[in-house]
Amino acid sequence: MLQILRSLVTHGILSSTRGVDGGYVFMRDDISVLDVIEAIEGPQTHELVFGEGLPQESRQKLTSALEDVAETARNQLKSIKFAQLVLPRRS
Repeated sequence: MLQILRSLVTHGILSSTRGVDGGYVFMRDDISVLDVIEAIEGPQTHELVFGEGLPQESRQKLTSALEDVAETARNQLKSIKFAQLVLPRRS
């Protein structure tokens, strides 16, 4: 868990404060789920490997379809902001 938190601090997603009243806070209100995933796991790419038995035309069609799916998923994850998901802190 500490490695994940450090990675999020390194990527400018969280800031950390030491001490008794310390903790972690989001740096901005516009941080997306995709930002956090990529900070932890690295850029989300879609490299595909197909077996030799698949014809070239089928590979191209399948690659195109899967690239569309991956792009749609990236856009969805990018549109979800953590500010929408967490409740405001009560004082």
